[in-house]
Amino acid sequence: MTGRILVIKLAALGDFVQAFEPFAAIRAHHPRAEITLLTTPPYAELAGRSPWFDRIWTDGRPGWGDLPGLWRLWRRLRGAGFARVYDLQTSARSSRYRWMVGDGVEWSGIARGASHPHANPLRDLMHTIERQREQLEMAGIREFPPPDLSWLDADVSTLGLPPRFALLVPGASPQRPGKRWPAAHYAALAAGLDLPVAVVGGPAEAPLAAGILAAAPGGVDLTGRTGYAALGAVARRAAFAVGNDTGPTHLIAAAGCPTLVLFGPESDPALCAPRGRAVAVLQRESLARLAVAEARAALAGLVTA
Repeated sequence: MTGRILVIKLAALGDFVQAFEPFAAIRAHHPRAEITLLTTPPYAELAGRSPWFDRIWTDGRPGWGDLPGLWRLWRRLRGAGFARVYDLQTSARSSRYRWMVGDGVEWSGIARGASHPHANPLRDLMHTIERQREQLEMAGIREFPPPDLSWLDADVSTLGLPPRFALLVPGASPQRPGKRWPAAHYAALAAGLDLPVAVVGGPAEAPLAAGILAAAPGGVDLTGRTGYAALGAVARRAAFAVGNDTGPTHLIAAAGCPTLVLFGPESDPALCAPRGRAVAVLQRESLARLAVAEARAALAGLVTA
């Protein structure tokens, strides 16, 4: 198929990273098409670095009472002349966009009337990667080569990285504290390593980094200092990473860094754990009960595998 294709993936970072494989598969299947990604502002710059899209749009998140915003989005989608839409978000919000693109446009997803529906009643019990792959298979895509992420890179020479270091991701959504392994546990883990650590996260995680680095001097505080591309570059240089179930951890694993991911009760690794060259998962009903010794043992198996 040539012509114009729309891919929808709105949020969040971990889900966006797990769409890298389908993004690459769609581009490989439609090498001569003009492919537009509809996303949200936090991921526009990341997507724009990739080789998979010709245009990046953001949807503006218009509420269903925002008639001017809906009109602008409707006019843009309807006027683009898309031949096919791959809805990888498959949410109520993205499914409603089907009426905006107009009749006669092929649609892969779960929207009512989709020409290529993901017609599996157990789709919500599948891991995100397998679910998206099956959705695309039902739309005629058969090849899923590992995505080339060489573009996920940046100059990190000014960050002061040690020659060899471990990467820690102690943060997670502040609205979901159950997804965080206690900062004191990260500090104890870091103190027992035979290499320095670099702590990544947003500016709000700077206090976490300070506590960890107080217990393990010689490390680097990268909180608030790495965009997504720089995080990918840092991950490639790290010996290994330990992180909570949060978007940056997914990105680090996708970049090929051996990664130990810590899950609490709020998400199911069988459905959403990161995939990568070397990924190990530990889950507990309460992350406070996950002992540092258990994490250390899992790391030993990961980095010697």
